[in-house]
Amino acid sequence: MAENIILLVILGIVSIIMIGIGISQMKRKTPVGFYTGEIPPKEEELTDVVQWNKKHGRMWIIYGCSIICSYFIGMILRESLIAPYIIGGVIVVGVLIMMFYHSRLKKEYIN
Repeated sequence: MAENIILLVILGIVSIIMIGIGISQMKRKTPVGFYTGEIPPKEEELTDVVQWNKKHGRMWIIYGCSIICSYFIGMILRESLIAPYIIGGVIVVGVLIMMFYHSRLKKEYIN
């Protein structure tokens, strides 16, 4: 029981951080980057800065929500050995999907 609470707290904190990143990206007026290591495009390089930021923000919010949802799905299946793989899979596959979506957004919005 204690390990479930610890896992919920950890995934909850991570989810809140991801959702917070998404909300802050949606509200920014200047272009956002996908992650901290990437230099965001310049405003003149983008066809629509507002949509660029909203779509990136939405991506992070969905990722944060999917992390916390994976916990609850894992708890439903907690008797199964597959539960940890569901949580880990959502985290890893989510990042890969975000990378693919970011590259698609670059093709769509960068001149």
